[in-house]
Formats: sequence, structure tokens, C-alpha cells
Amino acid sequence: MGERMVAYCGITCTDCDAFIATQAEDMDALEKMAAAASEQLNVEMTVADAMCDGCRSTTGRQIGYCHECAIRVCAVQKHVETCAHCSDYACEKVEGFSKPGTPHRATLDQIYADLKGAS
Repeated sequence: MGERMVAYCGITCTDCDAFIATQAEDMDALEKMAAAASEQLNVEMTVADAMCDGCRSTTGRQIGYCHECAIRVCAVQKHVETCAHCSDYACEKVEGFSKPGTPHRATLDQIYADLKGAS
């Protein structure tokens, strides 16, 4: 599929089922995801709502929540690649979502450590 893409919050987009199905144009998988999310969240979701080109994409498709995600909004405003690239890492937004011990926090912590080691 190409290079690994990490979202601002540390989720690895290229490992995400919605991202993978979108890139593969797998409408059956997207339909199943939309149906499952509709049931779990008690909201009506369509296949289009499940499509995602990654939250760092500026022109692609993104799941609905990306447009209101406080972490994404902040990172876009600060022009950082991920939260680990921010001078305020790990702020309360990151602490609230990417709790220590979660895979996406481990990703951010590793990026942060790599950046500190490089400076």
C-alpha cells in the first residue's frame, strides 16, 4: 500500500480498516463498517461516511468526526505533522485521547523520542 501514514493523534491510518477499504475501493467492507457503526453509535451512517483517506489529507475523504476532532483542528492550526511534533507535546488534548499504554500513544511517544534523539 505504500508508506505508513500516522494521524495527528498517533493512530496509524494505514492500519485502519476504513482507510484500507477506502484505498482498495472495497465497497462491501465499507458497507459493513457503516452498518456496524450505525448500530453501535445509534446514528445513520452511509458508505460515504465510512470512507477515509486519512485525517492528514487535505483534499481526500475523511470520516465525519475528523472535521470536528479537537486534536486534528489544533494540529492543522499549528502546522505539525503529528502531535509528537508539537512543542506542547503531550498536552491535555493528547492526554485525554491518547492515554499512555495505548498503541496510538506508543506511536506518538516513539516519534517524539526519535525527534528528541535527532536534535
